[in-house]
Amino acid sequence: MTTTTSAAEAAQLTPAFDLDAGRLAAELAAVTSHTWNVQRTHTYGGQVGQAAPIDWRVLPLRSLGGDADRTDPGGPGPQPFAPTRWFQELPYLAQLLDAVPAPLNAVRLMALGPGAISTAHCDPKYRLDRGLTRLHIPVVTTPDAVLVLDGVEHCWQPGTLWYGDFSREHLVRNTSQTVTRIHVVIDALLTADLASWFPGSWSELFTHGEVLLNRPTPASTPSWPAGLPYDALVPSGFADFDAAAPLDGSLLPTRLDRTADDVLTLTVAGRSFALLPAGDSGEWRFSGWSEQRTLQPDHDGGLLLRVRRGRALADRHVPAEPRTP
Repeated sequence: MTTTTSAAEAAQLTPAFDLDAGRLAAELAAVTSHTWNVQRTHTYGGQVGQAAPIDWRVLPLRSLGGDADRTDPGGPGPQPFAPTRWFQELPYLAQLLDAVPAPLNAVRLMALGPGAISTAHCDPKYRLDRGLTRLHIPVVTTPDAVLVLDGVEHCWQPGTLWYGDFSREHLVRNTSQTVTRIHVVIDALLTADLASWFPGSWSELFTHGEVLLNRPTPASTPSWPAGLPYDALVPSGFADFDAAAPLDGSLLPTRLDRTADDVLTLTVAGRSFALLPAGDSGEWRFSGWSEQRTLQPDHDGGLLLRVRRGRALADRHVPAEPRTP
């Protein structure tokens, strides 16, 4: 029998630290002497997309490669996520972020200006069955600034921490004429420790529901246990993060190697992706993604690919090609 559970569109979390709303607001003075960049999208190839058509500005605190100009949330790419130069300007917020018991991807200060209203949209990758979450810490708000999430209006208050299921349809609306709404937006992998911050009403979901709990990142990065560079064949869907069947598709030549900065990367079809250890089991995941897809060398000299969706697990062995000295 399959156990089915459901969850609300949002939940206030109880972190293992106190949030001082006054200190967070005071720290903004260190980073508001200049105008923040308007939010823009980036493609996998690094092309910059169109600017947001509303007054929606971003200060990146963690981004791909620590780029202080990237306003997008990023995703799997050639560089891991790293703090930007703005991170050190906000020591109290940095302390709070370091205490979040989960691997972090992008962290951004997002400012919604007076009169700004976004279009309704979904962010499908932020799903609990994919192990990806988006958290909010409000810093400056007003009753006139709301998030409409799955038809429910929210006006989260400073000094609180919230989870929202942003795979559901949502929009943000600020009808104030004077106040800019500012939130810290945190993209994090779901772990058991982070799940413990959710309300007790969510425990059934985390115990029996379709959620993916990631393992903590090891304190030190292990070595890839096979010789590098390492050549293999990987199905085309495995590095296509929109693919419904990641283990399917024609096998494509793939190379694993380390960059000059000692980052383990997988290169396939002209695109490179940084890899990070998934716990201490010998599996590796894509930086900017969760353990929804992992890989590791198998005993036959090939690769074992794993794909998870909630509690379901599928795997596939793929062959290795002769390694190049």
